Amino acid sequence: MILADTSVWVDYFRKTTTAVDEKMKEYLTARQVCALSVVFGELLQGVRDDREEKIVLEFWVNLPHMEEDGLFIDAGRLSYQNKLHTKGVGLIDCVILAAAKRYQLEVWTNDKKLLQAHKALKLL
Repeated sequence: MILADTSVWVDYFRKTTTAVDEKMKEYLTARQVCALSVVFGELLQGVRDDREEKIVLEFWVNLPHMEEDGLFIDAGRLSYQNKLHTKGVGLIDCVILAAAKRYQLEVWTNDKKLLQAHKALKLL
């Protein structure tokens, strides 16, 4: 199962990259993309109108969700233990990493710092 970060969702919704679009469609059809509230919160923060809000919320409602209880605490500890804040990895990205670690998810991202942290933590 994959966890797509905000940058990947933005590309998917904008149909920026055909390869990503096709791969996401495959994973979505197979219900292999999970939803994380911080990612969808960021997506909602960037919507431009009611139509876009409706699209984002439709995905949110229909995707598989992981239990997020204590995830922010796990993220803070992960950041502290690995000094991720000094490497430019913010708390939202640490939540993504903590979820990936907890549920053994593959992270899809266009964010170089998040990808480096993901590799350094050997979550791939």
